[in-house]
Amino acid sequence: MKLSKDDVAQIEACGLTVEQVQKQHQFFVRGQLHALLEKPAVAADGIVRFQAFESQQLVAYFDKKKHLYSLLKFVPASGAATRMFKALIEFVNQFNPETQTFNEYVNKNKAHTLKTFQVGMEKLPFYSLVIRHLKEKFVDYDEYNEDKKIVLFINHLLTPQGFNFQNLPKGLIPFHRYKNHLATPFEEHLFEAALYVKNDDSAVLHFTISENQLQLFENHLEKINKVVSEKTETRFDVSFSFQKKSTDTLAVSLNNVPFRNQSGALVFRPGGHGALIENLNERTEELIFIQNIDNVVVHHFEKEISYYKKMLGGLLMKLQKQSFAYLKELENPIGEAKLDAVKKFLIDDLNSCLPADFEKYTFENKLTFIQAKLNRPIRVCGMVRNEGEPGGGPFWVKDASGNLSLQIVESAQVNKKNKLQEKILKSATHFNPVDIVCGVYDYRGNKFDLTQFVDENAVFIAEKTIGDQPIKALELPGLWNGGMADWNTVFVEVPLITFNPVKTVNDLFKPAHQVR
Repeated sequence: MKLSKDDVAQIEACGLTVEQVQKQHQFFVRGQLHALLEKPAVAADGIVRFQAFESQQLVAYFDKKKHLYSLLKFVPASGAATRMFKALIEFVNQFNPETQTFNEYVNKNKAHTLKTFQVGMEKLPFYSLVIRHLKEKFVDYDEYNEDKKIVLFINHLLTPQGFNFQNLPKGLIPFHRYKNHLATPFEEHLFEAALYVKNDDSAVLHFTISENQLQLFENHLEKINKVVSEKTETRFDVSFSFQKKSTDTLAVSLNNVPFRNQSGALVFRPGGHGALIENLNERTEELIFIQNIDNVVVHHFEKEISYYKKMLGGLLMKLQKQSFAYLKELENPIGEAKLDAVKKFLIDDLNSCLPADFEKYTFENKLTFIQAKLNRPIRVCGMVRNEGEPGGGPFWVKDASGNLSLQIVESAQVNKKNKLQEKILKSATHFNPVDIVCGVYDYRGNKFDLTQFVDENAVFIAEKTIGDQPIKALELPGLWNGGMADWNTVFVEVPLITFNPVKTVNDLFKPAHQVR
């Protein structure tokens, strides 16, 4: 790939290097590398399933020890609500009331989610608010036919002439309707955080957002902070960050030629949620809970949710404590028996797989290998029984050297043309709800550089468009996929109640989003 002086200046102005951009281009030329699935992680083979008394012990341990740790709730929240309202936006753009009825549109376009929306819309948290505005704007609204009413409702919901929801960040869309107010997922994360990341009456949260959303989030925080603080008796320390421009990636044509805009400049795109490993790496807290912005529940379920967060946190604390103890012992002369005990812990508790020829290593090489394997970040990830929901899943994955490890794998990472790989993919019993607790310090009290534990080859290549031009886009290794590929990983079964994302507006009809 040849670059001009102007290209180099543009690259450096973005905080990138020519070497990085050349490497990105090589990913396109090489093509998508697929994860090599060995088998799904299942209960008792990659996924831990606790009995009730065991989970209770872990929760109690977390409650007893959490004051010894700095805690953080880290929430990726940059997503716009556009995808949430996709079916409604298509309807507004395509429906012609002069030539068809609402039902004709639904049948012609097989838009059954739109019919579900119409039937259940009174359950939407913002239904009454929208109707009130419409009746103020149209005095004879009640006399309109049903087709005209739903067109007005959707238009008022989405467009700048009304509530402009299609242009808001998803974190600021009302998800829940309580007796006296509407609650956004941003607000619900504060309430939830008060139940398990609060220490000394303070809870620390960090949201990654788009830079142009900052004022909206700060305004909303100012509006709700006092009320939520008083109700939870918690002082909230809330901060925001943005994906760094230096994590943007090159766009290319379908023939892998760098794509340029009308001015001839190279086009770069945001590198996907994998770029957030940089944001996570800047945090200084010791235990970090990660949860997506749209995965919240109404207050009725929050204590149950927090129970399982504490269970995962308690397990991480115990695993980390034992890891640290072993690593300190390994600094002193030890014998085969102690090394075998550490090896057993790695295999049984941290799911590590040793090389096939490990037993042929010298004692010194065994020791060096085990120290390196043990001294790395730890993540404990909740996994939910597969109910057909979208999302990555837990698998045993084989690397280029034939070594196995536990990984969260998205379907886009799998070569579905390979029938065996597709069969393994479909045989998964669990999926990933993004319910993760991270331990990011080593046994000497130093913070890990998380960028050193990324599988840089686990990039995603996707076909997109810029205007009407087809392009190929590169996404960095996903935050909880390749972004954490070299962490020590433990998967734990958690109940379905912990997974309640709002991917489409119709998800708001589900029980976890309905106030009793």
